[in-house]
Amino acid sequence: MGDISNNLITAIETNWYSFVTSLFVFFLLLTLAKKRVGFGLRVITSMALGLVAGILFQNLEFETKGITVFGSIYVNLIRMLVIPLVFVLVLNSISSLTNLDYLRKIGVKTFAWFLGTTGVASVIGLLVALAFNPGSGIRQAVPEDFAAREIPTFTDVILELTPSNPISDAAEGKVVPILIFAIFLAVAIVKLGQKNADTVKPVRDLIQSLTQVMHQVVKFVIRLTPYGVFALIAGITARYGWETLQELGNVILSSYVALILHFVLVFGGLVLLVAKVNPIRFFRKIYPMIAVAFTTRSSYATLPINLEVITKRLHVSPRIASFIAPLGASVNFNGCGGVWPAIVAVFTAQVFNIELQLSDYIILVLVSIISSIGVAGVPGPAVISTTVVLTALGLPLEGIGIVAGVEALIDMGRTTVNATGTTVTSLLVANSEGEFDREAFNRDGEEEELSLSTV
Repeated sequence: MGDISNNLITAIETNWYSFVTSLFVFFLLLTLAKKRVGFGLRVITSMALGLVAGILFQNLEFETKGITVFGSIYVNLIRMLVIPLVFVLVLNSISSLTNLDYLRKIGVKTFAWFLGTTGVASVIGLLVALAFNPGSGIRQAVPEDFAAREIPTFTDVILELTPSNPISDAAEGKVVPILIFAIFLAVAIVKLGQKNADTVKPVRDLIQSLTQVMHQVVKFVIRLTPYGVFALIAGITARYGWETLQELGNVILSSYVALILHFVLVFGGLVLLVAKVNPIRFFRKIYPMIAVAFTTRSSYATLPINLEVITKRLHVSPRIASFIAPLGASVNFNGCGGVWPAIVAVFTAQVFNIELQLSDYIILVLVSIISSIGVAGVPGPAVISTTVVLTALGLPLEGIGIVAGVEALIDMGRTTVNATGTTVTSLLVANSEGEFDREAFNRDGEEEELSLSTV
């Protein structure tokens, strides 16, 4: 007991100024939250405060452990969410389907477009990141608990991805086997539900309840992001100075270059070559949805306007729209699950001076596709998706905290790409099923007014 008391006294004596600084900043951020200052603005403010505190601490040669401990707590809480959240959300996304025949008819096409475009987005993000080197110039010591992995063989990779003991896999933090296990369970629930809905009703109700609970837990942790960002940025700045953070501008640039390339080339190309409609007219018609997605940073907040845009402006049948739009808000995350994890993975590897191999790049793309399923459509879901990718690659999760200060700026573009991907998929599937009114789409100046006041 005496040793504990002595350690506590020593910690206070040597870190009191960092504790006091942290408490003052946390009080300031809490005050901003109570005054309903936007989440993104609070995150940016915390980054700025972290920069200032870090520079002062570096110049005054103050100890920063009193600050960095809060950053470590934030990283641990994010790590805590990964397995249970991914399992529950993937299970809920797929098990909510009630008819396998309907799933076979348009569901397969929908998932193929969702996951296919996410894979392409991941490749684009990876190539742009390798070209821009967003982590160059920033170097951090590898955490003590980080051990370099041996390059596995292809057979080893397949075996590692295959679930054997879900409980053991969860305890060891193996994300992909848990995802696959969740998919098996979800398909089984749908199959049994077709024969007797009452049999699986308690399970579906439980899954929906667990999903709501996990959403609330995520909200709790995401609300701590400004505080975690301050602690992580302050610690990094104090250790390496202002110069080490200048490259974060390259993270923003590389992210938006990748997002714009995906938006224009992939979405525009699919609309032109597959649906065979004018992409300029298409983007003009969906502009109200783009504006809402960019400003709210939420796929769920964009869902009502997206439904109206798909049916009233693109003239896709309500049957297709009502299936794809809600599903897209939970599954289709080209920006959050494709582009962003790839850029953060390359950034983290460069910051910690860890060399990625070709096999790592392949795993990155595959895990990005799988982990995008079930990501919650609220501001901040990319943290979870990126954590899954970094965990699968064995990269330090501290990389997420380093880029968190600029994530709010990037999230506007990511959400726009996510929501637009859902709209594009609706058009593609409707066109293939003969449920797209091409003549009405091509008539200019006859758009129905959207009823939502948010436009």
